Amino acid sequence: MSRALVVTGLGTVGSYGAGADSLRKALAAAAPALSEVDRSAGYHLPESARLACLVPPGLLAPWLSPVEARRMSPPSRMAVTAARMARACAGLTEKGAVGDGADESATAVVISTAFGPSSYSEALLKQILFEGPESTSPSLFTESVANAPAAQIAIGARARGPNLTLCQGEAGPLLAVGRAAAEVASGRSPRAFAGTVEEMTPLLHALLDRFAALARRSEGSGEEAARPFDRRRAGFLAGDGSTVIVLEEAAVAAARGARILARVLGWGSAFDPTAPPVGWGGGHEALGRSLRRTLARAGHSVGDVGLIVSGASGARDGDRLEALTLRAAWAGEPLPPVVTPKAVTGELGGGFLGAAVLAATGASFGSTPGFAEPDPELGVGPHDGSPLPRPEAVLATTLAAGGAAAWLLLGKP
Repeated sequence: MSRALVVTGLGTVGSYGAGADSLRKALAAAAPALSEVDRSAGYHLPESARLACLVPPGLLAPWLSPVEARRMSPPSRMAVTAARMARACAGLTEKGAVGDGADESATAVVISTAFGPSSYSEALLKQILFEGPESTSPSLFTESVANAPAAQIAIGARARGPNLTLCQGEAGPLLAVGRAAAEVASGRSPRAFAGTVEEMTPLLHALLDRFAALARRSEGSGEEAARPFDRRRAGFLAGDGSTVIVLEEAAVAAARGARILARVLGWGSAFDPTAPPVGWGGGHEALGRSLRRTLARAGHSVGDVGLIVSGASGARDGDRLEALTLRAAWAGEPLPPVVTPKAVTGELGGGFLGAAVLAATGASFGSTPGFAEPDPELGVGPHDGSPLPRPEAVLATTLAAGGAAAWLLLGKP
């Protein structure tokens, strides 16, 4: 029997700062906080992208002691920090919520990452290459794997339920929430930590730029901007950070008097078989039908969606597929307002997931930075930043290079 689910906690760290309030303010101001990427190692081309949405130094210190941080990779530090914020937001103690009737030992952890602990993997490979295999550091090895952040969250939260890490690129955050929701809805876990984490190292930033994935300075303006759905879009702003939410059975949350941030109305996923392994396909018609089926399984239709939180990031082909998929799903009906938080938070850092939850709470979204010229091929443009009524249902949608697609439907408390 499926159980009703709610979001009771939200923790997030990114270029915008620490905590949901910092993200809320950044989304309303619609101004990305960009930092210069370290180019001293020589990985970057002279004309490459120079900026990214990076977590400021020292941001994690209030939530993570130096002793703890010393044994963790950067992604683990960010993920544990976000999980602790989410736990505090949900009103949970180190030992769970006393008297809520939940078996805390069964708490699930589901985290997504696209590239894993890049800095530790790079350091480990350099050790092996330059010093020999016998010099390999055990601490680097144990934290070089993609599932290290999820494991560290479980250790800190004493969560001994299912522990999963998903690597599905841009679709990972919503897929992680969907998998965690399935664990709780089935009754296998009373609650779950679900979210995403990413670090953006100089090497990774340079590689993404060489694959023409990143936004570079445009001619004449001299700025690097994502420009989702804009005719001039040419790449995304890379970002790092982590966002973790707490999912619970509605009955468990009610029993302990928890504050509800959002109701989980439905979730779903699909795959576009026309996509190459590292590119974008053209299966928008099939993806649109899958999106409609996802809504139908949740007892809703496209007409019930009051706001779309889109994963459009400025990727030329990715935004095209996103727009055409939405148009296929709505089948000629007018789209509700569409917001594109990745223009502010950057791609991969987790701010997108946090923005979806905040949208269900009635958060304000400013106009999309850099958007000025609608793309007539797409027929979809981002919201202009004017005040919006609080939506009854928010659809978060994201597609990934390689074919993955995921959707999450949230309702106001």
